[in-house]
Amino acid sequence: MIDEIQVENLALIREAALVPARGLTVLTGETGAGKTALLSALKLLMGSRADKDAVRDGEEALTVSGRFYGAVPRLVAADPSDEPAAESFAEAELVATRRVTADGRSRVSLDGRMASVGELARAVAPTIDLCGQHEHQQLMKPALHVRMLDAWAGEAVASARAAYEAAFAAAQAAAVELARVREAGASSSAKLDEARFVLQRIDAVDPREGEYDELLEELGRVEHAEALAVAANAAHEALAGEEGAIDALGGAVSALDAAARYDAKLGEFADALREAGYVLEDMARETRDYREGVEFDPEALAQQQERMAALQGLLRTYGPRMEDVLAHRAEAADLVSLVDDAAERERAAQQDVDRAESALADAAAALTDARAEAAPRFAAAVTAQMGRLEMGGAELVCDLRPLERAQWTKVGPQAVEFLFRPGTGMQARPLARIASGGEVSRVMLAVKVVLGAVDDVDTLVFDEVDAGVGGSTAVALADVLADLARTHQVIVVTHLAQVAVRGQAHYVVRKAAGDENALPETDLRQLSVDERPAEIARMLSGDATETSLAHARELLKRAAE
Repeated sequence: MIDEIQVENLALIREAALVPARGLTVLTGETGAGKTALLSALKLLMGSRADKDAVRDGEEALTVSGRFYGAVPRLVAADPSDEPAAESFAEAELVATRRVTADGRSRVSLDGRMASVGELARAVAPTIDLCGQHEHQQLMKPALHVRMLDAWAGEAVASARAAYEAAFAAAQAAAVELARVREAGASSSAKLDEARFVLQRIDAVDPREGEYDELLEELGRVEHAEALAVAANAAHEALAGEEGAIDALGGAVSALDAAARYDAKLGEFADALREAGYVLEDMARETRDYREGVEFDPEALAQQQERMAALQGLLRTYGPRMEDVLAHRAEAADLVSLVDDAAERERAAQQDVDRAESALADAAAALTDARAEAAPRFAAAVTAQMGRLEMGGAELVCDLRPLERAQWTKVGPQAVEFLFRPGTGMQARPLARIASGGEVSRVMLAVKVVLGAVDDVDTLVFDEVDAGVGGSTAVALADVLADLARTHQVIVVTHLAQVAVRGQAHYVVRKAAGDENALPETDLRQLSVDERPAEIARMLSGDATETSLAHARELLKRAAE
């Protein structure tokens, strides 16, 4: 939802700010005053192509900034095989800025960080529908029609679609596995020979997990057995040999005990040394046992060194870690197994595909039935709203066209497209072929009213919705827009007083003549309650006469009731 838009140096606009209401905002003004420039500003924020000619004459650049709040899309990658990416939405605030220089260069920032135009489009465009501007209007994109129908149908279609999507994913996975099995079975002889060689070489050594680290530690002891034995023996002799530490400690204890009768403190020293003596005796036994346990077996050492060399050879070829060696072995074994058991594996994979396709067919039939039941009801509801707009018996037709199995996507087994029938007995045609922008906008208006709160677009901007409308149709149009504003933020560029009086925020666009050598400027200003009657009167009669002012006040009073 749009919180505020600020525009600088765009076309005839030097500086303007628009703060639309949460419900209905109306923009009025004389033809040619510059309302289109405001819509151009919004299109720039939606990621449309920048035109250097849009920069106000004599200025270096134009700048358009917008603050958006509510359901702001997270930037996610779209699946090219799916419908246009249904962004995930998060409640947040987003500040976007687009700057276009006079030489055509464009700069974008999102929440103060540099961004691309593509990121801008993905962040802003999904939340806004420009109705009447064909390059942005979502109703002109048949790929989005299925999303609208499913959203309106609710749980009746949602559960069937969820089951279909799960079955479609399972069928895809089964098909991928079958292709992998067949590809492996058809592997070139060179690739298969290489896999057999890898498997044979690694199995010849037959490494086990953790063996290399254990052997590395063991070799460190075996290869230095003599030095270890010598060190342990030296320690033992220093502790328990003649005139060793234990004997010396015993002499110290005896001397202290003899003198302890004169000073108890020396007795404490003797006790402490006795405790130390126990530790020295334990260490003397440990070093003796270690020395006697050291064995030097040249034959065992040679075997261990040979084993280490074999393991290191595998690490050099398939490493650097033993886990990598074992992974290479598993990959080679899998390929060899696939080829050796190709027929059986392909038969099993084909059975999985058949089961998945059967389940998918059932799910597709259920989804097709659910949509077939919802489609005419949705079309009838939209047609009823079109009737309120007095569109001369025009109808919306929801066309469901089955697709060949190869054309099925995650969205479903059928193409969904909204068609427009101008009158009874006339051919229904795609909406994109409707010539009248106003007619397209009114169809969109009817669709959006029917969608109501389930629509995932927050803001609707109508430019040509009142083209060729007058009389009772104008009142009906105003009523429908007011209904829509209960579930959406609606911004309407209008020439109809009946619509303008329903606005919760009313902006007027005027072109002010500059000085003799200055460019004219477009001025955008929000009208106060007291200023609105004069603008409504101008829309009614072209001038603010007593009669038109009285009529304007009456219309505003009725709208407020």
